[in-house]
Amino acid sequence: MTQFPLAPDAFHVYDTTLRDGAQQEGLQLSVNDKLKIARHLDDLGVGFIEGGWPGANPNDTAFFARAAAGELQLKNAKLVAFGATRRVGARAEDDPQVQALIDAGTEVVCIVAKSHDEHVFRALHTTLEENLAMVADTVTHLVASGRRVFVDCEHFFDGYRSNPDYALEVVRTAAEAGAEVVVLCDTNGGMLPSWMGDIVSAAAQVGVDLGIHCHNDTGCAVANTLAAVEAGVMHVQGTMNGHGERTGNANIITVVANLQLKYGWPLLPPSSLAEATRISHAISGVTNVPMNNRQPYVGASAFAHKAGLHASAIKVDANLYQHIDPTLVGNDMRMLVSDMAGRANIQIKGSELGYDLSNRELAAKVTDKVKEREMDGYSYESADASFELLLREELGLLQDFFEVISWRVLTGHEVKPEGDSEATVKLRAKGVTTNLVGEGHGPLNALDVALRGALIHAYPQVDAFELTDYKVRILDQGHGSDAIVRTLIDMSDGERTWTTVGVGTNVIEASWEALYDGYRWGLLQQEAVEA
Repeated sequence: MTQFPLAPDAFHVYDTTLRDGAQQEGLQLSVNDKLKIARHLDDLGVGFIEGGWPGANPNDTAFFARAAAGELQLKNAKLVAFGATRRVGARAEDDPQVQALIDAGTEVVCIVAKSHDEHVFRALHTTLEENLAMVADTVTHLVASGRRVFVDCEHFFDGYRSNPDYALEVVRTAAEAGAEVVVLCDTNGGMLPSWMGDIVSAAAQVGVDLGIHCHNDTGCAVANTLAAVEAGVMHVQGTMNGHGERTGNANIITVVANLQLKYGWPLLPPSSLAEATRISHAISGVTNVPMNNRQPYVGASAFAHKAGLHASAIKVDANLYQHIDPTLVGNDMRMLVSDMAGRANIQIKGSELGYDLSNRELAAKVTDKVKEREMDGYSYESADASFELLLREELGLLQDFFEVISWRVLTGHEVKPEGDSEATVKLRAKGVTTNLVGEGHGPLNALDVALRGALIHAYPQVDAFELTDYKVRILDQGHGSDAIVRTLIDMSDGERTWTTVGVGTNVIEASWEALYDGYRWGLLQQEAVEA
């Protein structure tokens, strides 16, 4: 078994979501967004939050100003201002961007320095000696101004492989000038774990505390970070949910969860790791970047089980197919219902929803029904609400809140302010028959308006129901326009979100089925709450 090093007395967890993570394509953060994310990161318990580049980005300058004015009260983390070494041929004390770092008012600053000789020549257009002078001058000036200084050695690993003596000289220069930590950056993300050890060990000979900053271009950012830790770094950088340029950065939650749960290092405050799933999803909401369901530890699928063989084993011991207890990171085990499901899947899923399926014959009946519907194109692993309705129907527990007598939709090319489609829904609820016409932008919107309007007198609570997402997938593409389609609809009442599924060759009919089930399940939950 691999013997991991003991946790160092002072180990830094450094988050760069607000700066490096914000460089992700399509991600735009306002100052308010950055303040919200910083508070979430502080709740997680990271030691350092890199807030951005004051002086180079107006949003970042405003962020630091509002933080300094008291809008950001941090309990666990220290805010870090990021910048660069002074300009070629200038003096650090005369460089406005260096001054902007001081003006940001943070205790800690992090500056990026060139450590690859080719970048010195071709990007800075200067000499190797001048680049070293830029590092020394900037660090010395910032330290003299009372700042703790970290130095990011950009392109360090590529630079080391090109000119190891010069890359190490940059590290040495930063250390001698007073840098507290020198961070080795795999800026292009091209490293592999087995390459990390010797290079990190060589840098460690300089005698300064080392950090690691990895990009994920080979899919190895987390593995490379852990390999660097094993080689002796005491400072790890990453971003929430792996955000970042190109393929992203090392995912800070995955890194910390591995160090805490696998190495046994208590890096975060007590119980903070149990907030990881909530915080990860909350930040996803702020960035408006959908969560990766398969993200380690905190993804919705991280502890989801589909195969019948797995379910049978999990009934004996949940940990037989799980590497940790999901609650350690605030997640939960999920049992998926699909055509791969066995009786054990159905029994466990039923138990999760509060139904007793211990009767093997009943469980087998439900299992057969699920497999039959899945063969027709339904996907219950994506639609828990529809599965519960099916389950209640098989158990004889499904309440008919309303009866749909008829529905139809008209749509055309003419677009009016109220939309381009008209739907009519006739239904009976609580003994009263209602026939209502709804107009909307597209057939589904019109049907939603009509169904809601027809139900609202009998069930006022449907006014809170909102369709939040709608997906259509073609299941048999070879059939062209008469292919079977699957629709998934997400609905919310402001407190919970649920998903229903519809299937058919008629996309409007399939959409109606999912919408119909969405209202039925929503009313079912409202009744349970009222009861």
